[in-house]
Amino acid sequence: MKLKELESCLQQVDVFEDPKLLLEQYPTSPHIAARMLYTIHNSFDDIESRLVADLGCGCGVLSVGAAMLDAGLCVGFDIDEDALEIFSRNAEEFELTNIDMVQCDVCSLESDRFYNKFDTVIMNPPFGTKHNKGMDMHFLKTALNMASNAVYSLHKTSTREHIQKKASDWKVKMEVLAELRYDLPATYKFHKKKSVSFRL
Repeated sequence: MKLKELESCLQQVDVFEDPKLLLEQYPTSPHIAARMLYTIHNSFDDIESRLVADLGCGCGVLSVGAAMLDAGLCVGFDIDEDALEIFSRNAEEFELTNIDMVQCDVCSLESDRFYNKFDTVIMNPPFGTKHNKGMDMHFLKTALNMASNAVYSLHKTSTREHIQKKASDWKVKMEVLAELRYDLPATYKFHKKKSVSFRL
């Protein structure tokens, strides 16, 4: 599948109807999701025929994209029932059979239950701002535990040094694969600007 075709398909994925601030629910844009997945698939061969986990999957844009790129199975994990309902509708609309979901708190997953069970973990975790300080690191630690091969995660550029230090502490190799601009539209009442752009 070509990049433009993937992005075009992902533009049809429904997003949060009523995002929850405490869960830091912001949709991953089709542009960013397509580029992330296309790179993972074409440069690293970590999607096709692989068992893929999508942590904090929300409405499922990364899971849907991975399934479209012929993941053996992509399993989305999220705590929010409303988001998973939209995820389920998205999977049905695209008639995907290589996709599933689990409702759970990613930070409370039993470490041995999913230890090394997935080839690849993909995610756009909560960035750990506002009320969830450090949440991105909890997600990353869980992902590293679940993956037998690789973890691909989106993080704010401003946290890169911290993540590099954690990777060193955890004795894992960390590599920046791309820098992208994330245009965050005003989503919550406290957002004063129409949109804010920051680097991932």
